[in-house]
Formats: sequence, C-alpha cells, structure tokens
Amino acid sequence: MADLTSLKKLIKEKRIEYIDLKFCDLIGDIHHITIPVNSLDRDLFDTGVGVDGSSLPGYAKIERGDMLAVPDPKTCFIDPFFDKPTLSFICDVKSLEGKVTQYSRNPRRVILDADAYLKKTIPGASCILGPEFEFHIFDDVKFNQGPNAGYYFIDCDEAEWNTGDEEEMNLGYKVQYKGGYHVAPPKDRTFNLRSHICSLITEIGVKVKYHHHEVGGAGQHEIETGLTEMTTIADQSQLIKYFVKNACFRNGKSATFMPKPLFNEPGSGMHVHQYLAKGGKSIFYDAKGPARFSKMGLHYIGGLLKHAAALFAFTNPSTNSYKRLVPGFEAPVWGTYSVGNRTACIRIPGYQKNPNTHRMEFRPPDATCNVYLAYAAMLMAGLDGIKNKIDPGPSVDKNLGELPESELAKIPMLPTSLTKALNALEEDYAFLMEGGVFTEDLIEAWIKLKRKDVEEIRYRPHPWEYRLYYDK
Repeated sequence: MADLTSLKKLIKEKRIEYIDLKFCDLIGDIHHITIPVNSLDRDLFDTGVGVDGSSLPGYAKIERGDMLAVPDPKTCFIDPFFDKPTLSFICDVKSLEGKVTQYSRNPRRVILDADAYLKKTIPGASCILGPEFEFHIFDDVKFNQGPNAGYYFIDCDEAEWNTGDEEEMNLGYKVQYKGGYHVAPPKDRTFNLRSHICSLITEIGVKVKYHHHEVGGAGQHEIETGLTEMTTIADQSQLIKYFVKNACFRNGKSATFMPKPLFNEPGSGMHVHQYLAKGGKSIFYDAKGPARFSKMGLHYIGGLLKHAAALFAFTNPSTNSYKRLVPGFEAPVWGTYSVGNRTACIRIPGYQKNPNTHRMEFRPPDATCNVYLAYAAMLMAGLDGIKNKIDPGPSVDKNLGELPESELAKIPMLPTSLTKALNALEEDYAFLMEGGVFTEDLIEAWIKLKRKDVEEIRYRPHPWEYRLYYDK
C-alpha cells in the first residue's frame, strides 16, 4: 500500500494512534522511533525523521552523524506488539550531505542496487529466494562476563536433560538428544506458538511454506518461507526475526537465532533457496542439463563456489557461526555442490518437480547475518559466475564426511573462523562492487566491525581454558 490517501483511510479504519519507523544499522539490528499519527503526511515520505547515524553501529562518525530515516510506504503493516494501534514502516537511512541521497552504508540500498544490477545484466530477470529460519526457543537464559567470572546458563523445559528435574509435576515427554526432527506433541511443546507466529507473519505478506520442530532436542525450530522476490523477502526476513523474538517474549519464552547456542547440539542455519526467473519461469532449468540445470544455472553455482570464502564474511558473520560449521552435524563445510546431499554447501533439491521454480540451495548462511548484505552478496557472486562462465565442475553426490582423505583433499575447505572469512573478503571483493552495489567504504566498515568481534572474544578467558590449563 503506497498511496497516501489509502494510508489515511487505513489509519481511520484501524483507529491508528502512532507511526513506528523501523530501520537497521550496518550489522543488521533493528532500531525504531515512534511518532504521533498526525505526523503522517507527504513530507514524512520525502524527508523522513532525523536520526543520529553516529549512534548506529557501522554508520557515520559523530561530526557527520545527522541522517534521515525515510519510510518506504510500500512496507506498511500494523505492528501487533504495540498496545496502542500502531502503523509501522521500514525505512531507508539517507544522507544529508548536500541533497538528500541514499546513504552508501544503508544495507537496504545495497539490495535495491543489487536488484537493479541484475536487471541491467539480465534484462527482465528477478532473483527469487526462499530462506529457512532455524532458531531455538528457551525457557531460561542467563549469561554474564566480568573480570572474575564468566558463564552462561540455558534451560529448555522439553530438553532431555530435564528428565530427572524435580519440578512440581514432571510429566516426562522430553525430546531426546538429536531426536527433535518433526517430533509430535506432547514432546513438541511450542507448536501452537509457532502457528501463532506464522499467522502473524502471514498477515504482513510472508509466504509460509511450513513450520516444524527441528533436530535439536532442546527447543530447536524452523519456519520456512515460500519462494519470494529478493527485495521483498529481505524486508520480510528482518520482520520474521522481529516477530519470532517478540511473540516468544510475550509468551514468557526467549528466542535466539544464534547459530550454536548449545555445545554438541545441532546448530541453527538459514539455508537460502535461490534461482533467477524471467517471465515467471526459472532460467536455471534445462531438462537435458546435469541435474536439469541450465548452463546459466551451473555458472551461477560456479560463482557462488568461487567466492564462497569471501561470502562467508557476510553470510556467516559471527564468531559463533563457525561453532556450527563443523563436520558431524550436516554442516556445509566443503566447497562443492550436489543433488540432495546435505553435506555439500550447495544442494540441488532432489525432490523438486516444478521447472518454473527449479533452484539450488546455499546452505552455509545463518541468521546472525545482515540479510540485506547477505542476499545481495550471494546474488553478486552468482552473477559473476554467469558473467565469466565459471564452471563449477562435477557434482559430488557422496557423504563428504565419509570420504577418504585423498578424495576430500581435492575439495576446497570453507573458512573455519570469522578471521579466515574476513581475510578472504579482503582478497576477493571486486565482484561485489560491480554496478556500485557494494562500496569499498562499506566493505572496510564491515571488516572493521567484525574484526572487533573477533578481538572481543580473543582477549577474554574461556571457561574451558580452566579445564585445560589451570593446574599447569
């Protein structure tokens, strides 16, 4: 809904009292500012509301901090978490230097420019994505770090470790370790909450494919979206995380998209199904091609594989990401592709039948990413593969975790730490800057922010170091 008259009609019908403006920093965290409903006029969509960019991680320095949060009228929705009826918008952050322009580090600008670059490169084409959101829901979360103590404590009522808990009425029905995949009630205690979340996000236009309990027995869940145009699903991805966290919080639970919150338990990823479409049909489809993939589709895969190490800096941008990316948990740690093989970093679903949506799935990402940057970076890598006709080589349709060392040595190992991913990005970023999509300034700011994360972890003692070294 983009028309001002229509918006005012909606405000009257729903008795809206407030306008909430949501925008994200470079990392991808949502910020918001709430204004009275009588502030909604044409000027709001032209010049927005002033914000301090120097207080937003990854944005401007204090002497150049004045910026604007300008709402996109197409993104409006009624926020169900406000007690007062509130109409919400997603905003672009714009610069005030000279005339009002898109700020180069505004992540939403990046994905809009990536879409424009796609349409310039392949006229009439659209990028279609379908992310899978995996997350944990916990019942108790405590953590702290000080000079003399550091700990975390997490509890989940349905976890197997609570079988002997002396609660008032322990009724059993706990989920066994790695036994949560599609588990049914009463072991699955949060199916009603997941349905509630899915109903809420459906109301704002998200296509929900399904939801279910995931493999992790201690409260791991998944909501998979339907296939949607890239710029739309990017905004929706931000809101999915917002809705999951707030719906759980309102129900006395805590949701996290942290990739590996529990030691030795399955981690949470954000696999991204993707293809390029033209005229409503996948241009990755060729009935006679390998895995029914067209040459363009294979070249797209080739681009993703070539730039995978650099992509990790955006798709897996937390130190915790690499605690998930370890062999033994269906983790995509090798740079290859396959049909139906979940140990490869790129999987071509073996069950897909519709040629109009023929696609592949990039499995490494997790939801600690800034979705705008991650989605745009994957597209740019794929387009570089198409532009340069990068051959991905033959598919590897074996369990990579069971290959002999001699065969495994021939397959590139993907980054095993955030430091290695950032190093790779510093060596390989030209493909991201095609068409002005990413800027050198943004990439430098991103690397600086993420290296700070690495340092914050590096100089703090880890609890396991006491086990290893205290008595040495």
